[in-house]
Formats: sequence, C-alpha cells, structure tokens
Amino acid sequence: MEQDTIVLLKKDLLRMRCLAAARSLGLKDWYLAAGFLRNAIWDHLHKLPQATPLNDVDLVYFDSDDTSEERDKEIEAKLRKMVPGVKWEVKNQARMHLHNQHNPYRDTADAISHWVEVPTCVGVRLEHLDKFKFTAKFGLLENWSMQVRPNPDVRYAEDIFVSRVYGKRWHRIWPMLQISALQ
Repeated sequence: MEQDTIVLLKKDLLRMRCLAAARSLGLKDWYLAAGFLRNAIWDHLHKLPQATPLNDVDLVYFDSDDTSEERDKEIEAKLRKMVPGVKWEVKNQARMHLHNQHNPYRDTADAISHWVEVPTCVGVRLEHLDKFKFTAKFGLLENWSMQVRPNPDVRYAEDIFVSRVYGKRWHRIWPMLQISALQ
C-alpha cells in the first residue's frame, strides 16, 4: 500500500508542493497528517476526476523546546507565503496532550495514533532525497479498505466520532465508505 500511496502523492502537484514546503522548514519530527493523506486515497478509490479540496493541511510536529502557540502561528505564516491558497493548521504535538486530556505523547507518531478515527491516524513527510516516510499505527491498508471506524485504542464518546464524520460530510463526498458507527 505504501508504493500505491507514493504514486498518488507524486501525481498530486499541490500535495507535493505542501510536502516540499514543510520539509524546507527543518522542523523536528513533522508530518502532514489526517485528511492530507486520507482524502487522496479516498478520492482515488472513488475515481473522482479532481481532488477533493482540502479544508486545511495539518502540519504536526514535536518540539518540547518551544511549545508556544505563537510559534505555530509563525510557521503557518511562513507556509502561507510558500504555498498560497492553502489553509495551514500547525500544531506542536508536545503540548496537544493537554488539549486532548491524554498522557503526554512520546512523539508525533504517538500523537497521531490518538486521533478519533482510524483512517485519520496517518501522516506522511518528505525526507532527504525525496524519500517518503509514513506513520500509520493501524496501517495504510485501513485507508485503502474504505472502512471508517473509531480508534479502538483511545475511547472517545461515539457522538464525537459521529459528529466528526457527519460534520465533514464524508458519507456524501465518498459514498462507498463503510462507516462502522453509522451502520
């Protein structure tokens, strides 16, 4: 699944520009996560003629030396200049455990593995020599299977899962998804 995902990313000029811009910042332990990767796979599986517009691009990183929200805003401003027209959401995962009322995260991959839906628990970054590095605690196959289920390792209230899925209109954008809590 990794190779198939890489092929999708390489064909998507906007996603590649976003990955290159994020890499250029030299952040610690960063990924472009959630819908950035998930939506590309679902669009492909639904044979959509155009990529579904991204509501935002989630850049997550882990730096315990500076956990200020101001730093995240500065990074967002830099990214907006590099890739105009993209709504960047930058969050240092070294502080997000407080917001989510979890134990401290070990690193960015650990933080991503705590997100609400299994297919959202994914991230990708572009490394030296344009090598792709993925994080996907439940595996990329989950995204390619079009199964949508709550994170089995972190229990959120079912209404949070349902409101996110309905709020983001996944069932309408990608009608072949099999959403477990809604069936």
